[in-house]
Amino acid sequence: MNNSFLSKLTPKEPKFFPLLKGMAEIAQKASDLMNEFVANYSHATAANYFLKIKEQERAGDKFSNQIFDELNTTFITPFDREDINALANRLDDVTDRICSCAKRILIYNPKSMPESAKKLTEIIGRCAQCIDKAVDELDTLKKSTENIVKYCQELHDLENEADEVYETFIISLFETETDSIELMKTKEIMYELEKATDIAEYVGKIIKTIIVKYT
Repeated sequence: MNNSFLSKLTPKEPKFFPLLKGMAEIAQKASDLMNEFVANYSHATAANYFLKIKEQERAGDKFSNQIFDELNTTFITPFDREDINALANRLDDVTDRICSCAKRILIYNPKSMPESAKKLTEIIGRCAQCIDKAVDELDTLKKSTENIVKYCQELHDLENEADEVYETFIISLFETETDSIELMKTKEIMYELEKATDIAEYVGKIIKTIIVKYT
């Protein structure tokens, strides 16, 4: 076990921190592209934005596979293997969900993007920033947890904010949208965007679990 006397005397491989950081940075890049996509929505550029975000998803998959390989060949890890694997999977899920959002927009081809969609993509971007900052401090976890706890709490607050934006919009959508096809398209896109914030919050929950175990 990593908490054993032997593990405290044995150097732990630091290679996992830059790998996790790389995954967080990819999620940040994907969220930035998503922000641009929705803020300047046009079907003419949708395919291009989707391909750019898809590139980030593939890059995230490579990091995820590398972490899996390293876990299978590394004797002493900085945290439990299960925690590293869970964190890597969820970081990958954030980028995957952003890519799913872009794909739905491309396929559904809505007439326009509602202002609430822009708000949700902005929230996703703020979530990605929090994740990036939290992951950046994991290698100094034993020195201080104050900032990491703050970032995890912010992720929780952002998810609640996204819920409110989504729920308020859906109520308005069913009251005002008369085109049933556009209603369906917009509802599905907004659902995907909101779910991206749920996954981002779950990253924070995994990090909080690591804090409890190792501090």
